[in-house]
This record gives sequence, structure tokens and C-alpha cells, in this order.
Amino acid sequence: MPARTGREYIEAISAAEITVEIHGERTTGKVAEIPAFKNLIQTYAALYDLQHEPGLRDVMTYDSPTTGERVGMSFLQPRTAEDVVRRRLMMEVWARSSNGMLGRTGDYLNAAIMAMAGAADWFAQADPQYGSNIRNYYERVREHDLLLTHTLITPQANRSKAVSQQAEPFLAARIVEENDNGVVIRGARMLATIGPIADELVVMPSTVIRGGADDAPYAFALAIPTDTAGLRFLCRESFDLGRSSFDHPLASRYEEIDAIVIFDDVLVPYERCFVLRNPELCNGIYSETSAAAHMTHQVVTRTQAKTEYMLGLVSLLTEAIGIEGFQHVQEKTSEVIIAVEIVKALLRAAEADAAENQWGLATPAWAPLNACRNWYPRFSQRFPEILRQLGASGLMALPTEADAFGPGREDVERYLQGAAIDGIDRVRLFRLAWDTCLSAFAGRQSLYEYFFFGDPVRMAGALVASYDRDPYKARVSALLADDELAIEMLHAEPVEP
Repeated sequence: MPARTGREYIEAISAAEITVEIHGERTTGKVAEIPAFKNLIQTYAALYDLQHEPGLRDVMTYDSPTTGERVGMSFLQPRTAEDVVRRRLMMEVWARSSNGMLGRTGDYLNAAIMAMAGAADWFAQADPQYGSNIRNYYERVREHDLLLTHTLITPQANRSKAVSQQAEPFLAARIVEENDNGVVIRGARMLATIGPIADELVVMPSTVIRGGADDAPYAFALAIPTDTAGLRFLCRESFDLGRSSFDHPLASRYEEIDAIVIFDDVLVPYERCFVLRNPELCNGIYSETSAAAHMTHQVVTRTQAKTEYMLGLVSLLTEAIGIEGFQHVQEKTSEVIIAVEIVKALLRAAEADAAENQWGLATPAWAPLNACRNWYPRFSQRFPEILRQLGASGLMALPTEADAFGPGREDVERYLQGAAIDGIDRVRLFRLAWDTCLSAFAGRQSLYEYFFFGDPVRMAGALVASYDRDPYKARVSALLADDELAIEMLHAEPVEP
């Protein structure tokens, strides 16, 4: 099956027997009918439909190397720097269509699986079959245009202890046994964003796994359909309250549900395993395959779209109520402009310095991407603050759609008008700002961005440890050496003529 349409995606999800627990109810199958997921599924379907827009055909798809049919561009294994840019142009379409609000569009994990398949020989170190497995899985996902999510984090009840030292051995998902049919997994993992509406679940390591014998059962990488027997998704509360896009303009479209994944003795066939009982390989799975660079390339592309959205929203808000002439407003707006340009520059630098990795794939430069993924989670917290400061009490005086178009319409038009906007449109704009900086949806977005790549403090430590600072130290040392020489010459005994 080539790049699929939105209708084909909805049909596949509707037919899957996915087990979901949400709002006190457990259901198996027909997830497209669950109210909390309906709008999100339509949003993802619209992304797939973009692959079939006539003017976007060559941006969104390319010819499959095995079938010749058109498949998603995010599966392209880049051989040149131009291919890296082609991938970004495709990712940009999806990111801008959702204003960067969707963190689990298909291109994110497609980038990971693409890079890992290119580095299949790395997986084959433990067993040649694992190399074949990752290549075969990549081709399957590409040719069927499957939507993937992943689960990385172990639910450690005691954060001061390793995963193998928790009070319960099966608190975190671990290998129970291996038999003739495959490997059996029991326990839980976090945090499968869009898990209930995805086709497949990729189970990967996240943090560094210790190398002891007790840790080996927790060290694995594999992939299974989301409706595999024994697999359940325990969801958080949905922030899509079933209201209109007027009332909740972001939550009604982009509420990506997050879920805990529970494995009740889930059998995973060996052909779907990529690493088993190998902490060393698990710890290198992202860096050694360049998956981290390709995934971050997608994230920075999405980040650019989201930052551009923030600039557009701030600009419309300041114009609407006539505050753009104030210097403190200009200062805040300039912060967002600078953020847009920083992200664009880092993304361009990563692409300009793209080079072939050891597996033969053209890979965006890691240093600018790594800088962005360390800087943006922190700076992104500034956006809601700026919006709150600019919107002020206007973000609380917000009638609903029922009031704006009901008996209160005359009051809305008279008392909530702006300097350059009528009352209805001002409420519409400010509700968008509210859903960006104050609502439950907005709070989740801020938390999600802050911890997207993990603890920012630990990430900063890893950046310092891995960054090559020797050339810069050498330059300063040379300056100091020149000073020492000058001092020696100044105090040297005068030479007799």
C-alpha cells in the first residue's frame, strides 16, 4: 500500500482492537468512536491527506525503492545534503499545518526507524537476525505508511534507585521469559503520546541502563501492533472537552493524548525484536545509529513552525488592542522574533554541515541541533509568559461561543471590541491566546516541551561533557603564553651592547 489517505488511516484505526482505559471506561476496539479521540483522529487524517495534494506530491512523497509506488518522504534514507533538505521540506508541511502543536506526527519516529535501518549492521553485532529485523520493520512501516508512537520511560516509584532495584520487579516492563514463539514482556512503560490512535508501538530504551545481570531483563528494543493481546493504554484525562473550535481552538484540534502502557504478559515475536538483554547496545541505540540527529532534525523543524506561530499570535494580539507602540511590548515581541531567527539559523546550519555517517546516510550536523534541543525547552517557557503579560485581564474576560453568538452578542460587540478588531473577532483571538498560554492544553504543552528530550539539567551536563572545547581552550592558553613571554622579556636582564 503506498502513502495512505486520511480515510485509509481512519479505517485502519477503527478496525484495530486496541484496548484503552480513559475516563473510567475500558474499551477494546472502535477507538475512533471514543469522544476524546475523535477530533485528534480527524487532525491526523488531514495530515495524511496532504500527501495527496497535487501541488505537494513531490514534496510529500517519493518512489519506493522496492515497489516504485509513492511513499512518505519522511522514510527517505538521505544520501546527499539535498536529500536532508527534501526531508525537512516535507516535515515543514506537517509542522506548519498543525502550528507545531503535534509532537508525534508520523515523521518523528519514521526518522528514527529510517536511521536505525540504515545502521542495521550495528544491531547485527549481537545477532545478525536483529539487523535483518530492523531493515524488514522499516520496509514494512514505509510500505504500509503506519503511524508509530513509542514508549521510553520506566515508571520508577523510587527515583533514587535503578529500575532493577524497585520494590516490584515488574513495576517497569521487563522480560519475563523467552520461548519458541518469542519474548514475553510484563510491567509498564511511559509515556506513549497518541498511543491509542497509533498503528504500532515502538518500545525503546531512554535513559542509560546499568550493565549488571539484574538490569539485562529491562534492556530491549522491539515493536508491536497497538492491538497486540495483553497490551493496554491507561490514558490521562483528555483536555478536549468536546467544545467547539471557537471555545477551545487548540485543544479541539491538537489534543494528543498521553498514556501509560501496560504489558500483561505480551508475547513479542522474535522477528519484531531489535535488541534483547543487552544494556550496552541499548545505551548506544540513538547516538551510534544517528537516530538522535534525524529525530532532532524533525523536532527542530516542528519547533520552527511553533515559534513562527507564537510570533504571529503575539503580533495579531498587540495590533488588535493597539499596544504595539509601547516600548515594553516591542521588547517582548522582539524576544519572539529573535527566537524565530535562532531556530532558523540552527536548522540551516545543521543542514549546511550535513555529512555522511559511518553507515552511508547523509546526516544533519549534530552540534547545532543539540544546541537547539538544549536551548528551546527552556526558552519556550517564555512564550506563555509573554502572552499572559500582553493579554493581561483580557485573557479572563472571555465569553464562550454560546454567549458571543447568543443573547450576549450585542454586549460582546460593544464592550469587547479592540482598537482594530470587532468584539466577536477579539474574543476569538483572545480565546486562541488563552488556549496557548493558560488552559489545561497550554499547561501540558509547556510541560511537554520542557521535558521533551529529558531532564534539561542532565541534558546540559551531557552537552558539556560531549562538546569539544579543546580548540577554544588552546586559543586562550596561547594568549596566556604570549603574556608570560612578554613578562619574561620585561624582566630580563638588559643585554650589553
